[in-house]
Amino acid sequence: MNLGKAPNRHPLAKGHPPDWASGWGQDRYGVFVTLTVGDATQRMRWIPPGTFRMGSPEDEPGRWADEGPRHTVTLTHGFWLFDTPCTQQLWDTVMWHNRSRFRSPDRPVETTSWDDAQDFLERLNGRIPGLSLTLPTEAQWEYACRAGTEMALYSGAIAIEGENNAPALDAIAWYGGNSGGGGGDLDDGYDSSRWPEKQHPHTRVGTHPVGRKSPNPWGLYDTLGNVWEWCADGWRDYTADAVTDPRGPETSGAGRVRRGGSWIDDARLVRAAIRRRSDPASSIGFNGFRCASGPA
Repeated sequence: MNLGKAPNRHPLAKGHPPDWASGWGQDRYGVFVTLTVGDATQRMRWIPPGTFRMGSPEDEPGRWADEGPRHTVTLTHGFWLFDTPCTQQLWDTVMWHNRSRFRSPDRPVETTSWDDAQDFLERLNGRIPGLSLTLPTEAQWEYACRAGTEMALYSGAIAIEGENNAPALDAIAWYGGNSGGGGGDLDDGYDSSRWPEKQHPHTRVGTHPVGRKSPNPWGLYDTLGNVWEWCADGWRDYTADAVTDPRGPETSGAGRVRRGGSWIDDARLVRAAIRRRSDPASSIGFNGFRCASGPA
């Protein structure tokens, strides 16, 4: 992955965070800003411009044909991105309703449609002058998830030993093999007692608090697993041609792409290249999102 001629250049290089930022800093993952709304604070990571290979190679375990052909994508502009999926704490601060099944301020909001996410963005942007949050495009999402890596996972290769058993996922993602809970917090979770080939034994599963698994090299948590994440654009059929700043269809009502897999999914659906599309009004119980913003 090529991050361009000056990968260390970013909007904070001269000490000027965006006007909407409530804080900013730098750590071993890079620079960040914080966005505060009421009692909710969300960290956002800077994702630099660059070039990467999108999709999966034909020999990747668990691969689906629509993940190829693998092709070169260049993103010409950097952007800020939530370091976790949108939490219920932030959602509840902005919205008047919360359909999430697994209720907790630090869990990701779920059972959200693409249309719900647009309503959230409109309301939040309207509260903070200069804020212009969007959903990331599919290309931005995969680029950020990979964070300079090229394997099935940002932590390396994946070996799928059973339908719900991929040991490499355990450290980085909540998925069908490890999303069971203890201590009663998932007593009303989804019944997983008959699921086959689980990495860890469990009988009830659901989402988990964000940021509990290892982040990727750019400091992003839960890009794989926990909840599927809506993208701004619709389905783009891949070709082998190199593309710059690609976007799928964005006409009203067009199906929208979801990425990353979730707590309910088997191992092959929790990889950097996995992609699915749904009606923008669909609000099934494992869909969430994270927000992006340009450098201004």
